[in-house]
Amino acid sequence: MKELTTYNRAAGYLNHIFDLLNERFFESALSRPIITIQSTPRAYGHYTLYDAWSVDGAKGFREINIGAGTLSRPIEEVTATLLHEMVHYHNDAHGIKDCSRGNTYHNKNFRLLAEKCGLCIEHHPTYGWSITKPGDELLTFCIDNDLRDIRLNRTDEFSIRIPGASAFGGNNRKSSSRKYICPLCGMSIRATRDVRILCMDCDTQMRCGA
Repeated sequence: MKELTTYNRAAGYLNHIFDLLNERFFESALSRPIITIQSTPRAYGHYTLYDAWSVDGAKGFREINIGAGTLSRPIEEVTATLLHEMVHYHNDAHGIKDCSRGNTYHNKNFRLLAEKCGLCIEHHPTYGWSITKPGDELLTFCIDNDLRDIRLNRTDEFSIRIPGASAFGGNNRKSSSRKYICPLCGMSIRATRDVRILCMDCDTQMRCGA
């Protein structure tokens, strides 16, 4: 696979991940929105509750945005953000109100579906059930689909301060998954924790590569 170092490839890859998530968690029922990469101060992404895009002024599309200054986080975290916004999209499409207080406070309707989709959700005193982390099911999903980190990142200063999460800028957080490679045949696998594993073909211990 080509390195994810250009805008077009990164945008295309986000659409690819959307399709995979749509099939896995929503039975491919969500029509593809316009997925953008723009700066979103103090947020990892957003979903529009209106048709932010149109074709010839007629057919409209919702928008899901991934924050440009957060793009090079570990891919499981970017995937969790995309899935977070897809939960909003699904609830919106089914007339389920999952936010209040000016559409900023995430209520229990959001939490229930998000947790069914493999996300770990924690409570924030201002924004409700909004703190989103990838759970084991989503980590396994990323590994099974061999999702790779996006290396492109806008150089905006970005920080978000929420309980249980560190402020960060750029790509200074470690991935929750690890890649193990056989030094003889090059076969690789990913795991969600440190493991000792043998390549059965070569009878050789695999080494952690990333």
